[in-house]
Amino acid sequence: MSGNEWSARRPRTGATAAAVAAAALLTCAAAPAQAAEQGPLREGGVGQALWNYVTSPGAVAGANDWSCRPSAEHPDPVVMLPGTFFNIGANFVKAAPRLKNEGYCVYAMNYGFTPFSFGRVGGLGSNKDSAAQLDAFVAKVQQATGAKKVDIVGHSLGGSVAMWWMKKMDGAAKVDRYVGWAPSSHGTDLNGIVDLGNNLRVMGFVTGLSNAARFPGVIEQTDTSDYTTQMWADGDTVPKGPRYTVIMTKTDTVVTPYATQALEGEDVDNIVLQDECPDDRAGHMGLFNDDPTLQMTMNALADGPADFRPVCRGYGMQWL
Repeated sequence: MSGNEWSARRPRTGATAAAVAAAALLTCAAAPAQAAEQGPLREGGVGQALWNYVTSPGAVAGANDWSCRPSAEHPDPVVMLPGTFFNIGANFVKAAPRLKNEGYCVYAMNYGFTPFSFGRVGGLGSNKDSAAQLDAFVAKVQQATGAKKVDIVGHSLGGSVAMWWMKKMDGAAKVDRYVGWAPSSHGTDLNGIVDLGNNLRVMGFVTGLSNAARFPGVIEQTDTSDYTTQMWADGDTVPKGPRYTVIMTKTDTVVTPYATQALEGEDVDNIVLQDECPDDRAGHMGLFNDDPTLQMTMNALADGPADFRPVCRGYGMQWL
């Protein structure tokens, strides 16, 4: 598939939180993660993500209300998976409230925690084990909601773990729509992931290259790993059934080259962020708080118009 083919307008309808120095965590003026409140939930920004990363790694406003019952308008619960080194409290401070406010039943899960995770750093364990955790989580969501299928939103490694589950564990039969934010399904050069870890080391949790070998979930994201090779051993196309949307950014320095994030198969819509908003410089991590990305995600989950174009404002972080 050529670059022009996968970057074309969609044939049919269908972040990771930022990190800064530890001092910023101590001085940021964000409020704690919201509990149930009256009226629409407030969407969080970078400050809230930083606060949640430390104080609320396992909870985020809008997600995991196990009493939620899907509506006729939104019959599929949305399951969200964060990216490498992150957790749901940070990654979905903007997306989870928006989805909940729009009437979706929203669920989010951490995965790949190890003793080195300190209860906060996700995606370190084996990605196959993480896919098994996703399988169990989806079953729990289905049991709680009575839904036959779910929608998946995965950022970076979250998109890859979901893809393994769909391709190798028959998860595709349980998915209606898949939205990947810069997914690492086809792998990347190791330096991109390690650079991310090194940049996050200032937070005191991620140790970078010196300890990368202890983190199979990191190593398995390389484009030459056994995990990546096995993922596509049965062909380059995605399983039939779900509708797929991938949102990529040209400024990505983590999952590189960014074009490798594109998927092939039926009902696939690969979108380059800058094709929609040329001035949007959101990086790999910045997709989590990038409003055009959120607008396109909402359109994909709602089976919105194929020619949908986001309002170009509220751009995400440019870092990485």
